[in-house]
Amino acid sequence: MEADIFEYHKDDNTVDAESFLGEKRKVIQPTSLKDPNLEKLKQALVDWINRTLKVEHIVVQSVQEDLYDGLVLHHLLSRLASVHLPVEDIALTSAAQIRKLELVLAELDKSLGLQDSSQIKWNIKREPRDSLGLHRQSIIHNKDLLATIHLLVAMVRCFQPELDLPRNVKVEVVAVEVSSGGIKSNVQTEVLTEENTSTAADSPSNTESEDPIEQLLKLEAHKVNTVKKAILHFVNQSMSAMGLQVADMDQQFADGVILLLLIGQLEGFFIPLCDFNLTPVNPSEMLHNVTLALDLLNDTDLQLSNVNPQDIVSQDVAATLKVLYALFKKHKEK
Repeated sequence: MEADIFEYHKDDNTVDAESFLGEKRKVIQPTSLKDPNLEKLKQALVDWINRTLKVEHIVVQSVQEDLYDGLVLHHLLSRLASVHLPVEDIALTSAAQIRKLELVLAELDKSLGLQDSSQIKWNIKREPRDSLGLHRQSIIHNKDLLATIHLLVAMVRCFQPELDLPRNVKVEVVAVEVSSGGIKSNVQTEVLTEENTSTAADSPSNTESEDPIEQLLKLEAHKVNTVKKAILHFVNQSMSAMGLQVADMDQQFADGVILLLLIGQLEGFFIPLCDFNLTPVNPSEMLHNVTLALDLLNDTDLQLSNVNPQDIVSQDVAATLKVLYALFKKHKEK
C-alpha cells in the first residue's frame, strides 16, 4: 500500500518519500479525491475566494494549484482581517514564497484565534536540508490539498460564518510516518466540514435553519409543483414586456440567457449584449452566462453563496429554484 501512495504523488510532482523523512504527514486516498462532496466543497471555496477578491480582479480556479505562492492568501488576509503586511505582492522564487507564506499564515493564525499549535493543520514545518541549517518549507507551498482546505474552511468559519459550505464532508487519508527505520502508515477518516455547523442553542430547529427550497423539495410532488407554478407565473409576468415566455423552468434557465434578461427587467438595468452569449452553443458559454447572472445578483446584494453556476447549467432543479425564489421573494411586492 505504501508504494502506491508514493507513486501517486510522484505523478503530481508534489511530494516524494524523502520529504516525509522525520515527519508525520497525511495523504488523501485517490478514491476520496473523486468524492462528489469533496468536489462541491472545493468549488464552494473557489467561489467564495473569487467573490471576496472580485474587486481586486483576482480569480482562482483551483484551491490546490492557486494558493501555494501566498498571493491569494495575502489578499484574503488584507480583505477579511484588515491586516496589511509589508511583503512583496508577487514572490517569484520558492524561498521568497515560503517566507511570505510564513508571515501570512502566522497572521492568519492570530486572526483565527488559534493559540494551540496542535489545532493548526496547515503549519509551517521545518526539516533538515543541508549543512547550513534548517530550511523552511510549507505544506501549503507543497500544494497539500488537505492542509489548504482545512485552512480555507477555518477562514470561512471565522470571517463569514453565514456561508453555507457543503456539510459532513469527509475523506479517507493515509497517515504516514517515515523514519530511518522504515515506514508506518494507517488509514484514517479526516473530517473537513461538520455534519451540522449550528448547535441547538444557536438554532431553534434544523428545519428553521435549512434553506427554504431544500425544505420545499422534501414535500409531496404536488406541493412542489404549486410553488413552481407560482414562481413561473411571476417570471412570465416579468418577461411579458419583452414578449418572452418560460414554459419549462427546469430547462430554459440552463443557458443563462433568460435568467440574465429577467435580472435586467427586475433590477431595471440593461446588460450589454457583448457581455454575454445571446445564443450559447456549448456548456462553456452557458456557464459564462450563468456565472455573470449570479455575479450581478451578488452586486445587487442578493446573496446566493450556496448556488453553484455549474448546477444551473446541469439543470439542477434545487439550484435553479433557489435563484428564482430569491428574485421572487425580493420583487413580489412590486
